[in-house]
Amino acid sequence: MVHNLTDLRISRRNALNLGAAAMAALASGSVSARAAVPPERNGKSHMKLSLAAYSFSRSLPRAWTPDQLPAAKYTLEKFIDFCAEQDLDGCELTAYYFPKEISNEYLMSLKERTFRLGLDISGTAIGNDFCLPEGEARDRNLKMCRDWIDYSAALGAPVIRIFAGNVPKGETEEVARERCIAGINQSLEYAATKGVCLALENHGGITATPEQMLKIIEGVKPSPWFGVNFDGGNFRTADPYADLAKIAPYAINAQIKVDVAPNGKSEPTDLARVVKILKDAKYRGFLVLEYEAAEDPLVAVPGHLKKLRELITA
Repeated sequence: MVHNLTDLRISRRNALNLGAAAMAALASGSVSARAAVPPERNGKSHMKLSLAAYSFSRSLPRAWTPDQLPAAKYTLEKFIDFCAEQDLDGCELTAYYFPKEISNEYLMSLKERTFRLGLDISGTAIGNDFCLPEGEARDRNLKMCRDWIDYSAALGAPVIRIFAGNVPKGETEEVARERCIAGINQSLEYAATKGVCLALENHGGITATPEQMLKIIEGVKPSPWFGVNFDGGNFRTADPYADLAKIAPYAINAQIKVDVAPNGKSEPTDLARVVKILKDAKYRGFLVLEYEAAEDPLVAVPGHLKKLRELITA
């Protein structure tokens, strides 16, 4: 439901926090008074480079596959070292590659290593599903998000990439979306107490199109701790670039892939075009390369990072 300015019930404090751009969005009717709004920018884009650990998904062992551990080709520590060798500003530590049992000592070892090498931990990422119905599985997903809010706060990571999920068999997207919104709102209450942002990624399922994304955004309560994780390679629509521009104003974290898939057909990403979309949205923050192509990342990633560095500083 769209509200005009006379219908808005936003406290004076919240109104000040939302900023001029957010209030303009509300006034235009583009989002509900109860909806999350674009973050306030300062009128100038600025990006820093980071690399997602998922770029080494073929080499990093996953916690739930302990049989991989003895033969692991790579570790998070080696990944952090690689990021430092590339003179990056940050590194993103994906939850999949952490041990099954995560101790504070382990978190502090990663925090110390990144700091000593001059890296920020730009964020973390989890594989949650908030579309699940009430029950043990949903409770596990909500707990996973709370746990990773704690881990991220301990690491000094400012943001977690979260997913929405998929429509359970036999149910409607509307029902799944309402569950997702409830899960985000519930998680945001806890995230705010720890100073960690939640960034909803366009990742298929009920976020496969910008229209689906915006319906979720319209249901999320206004919070400075919520925004979008702009994934430059995940829209498989007729015009992914135009669709990325629709979610860019909400971005608080941004990923870029070297392949894009208009109508589901993979082709090389026009990196300059994606960076321009973010610049036009006045995006400020990390630009995270998530490399998923076939070539060995140790060989291919440095060249892509060089190109991205040129684009963001142009």
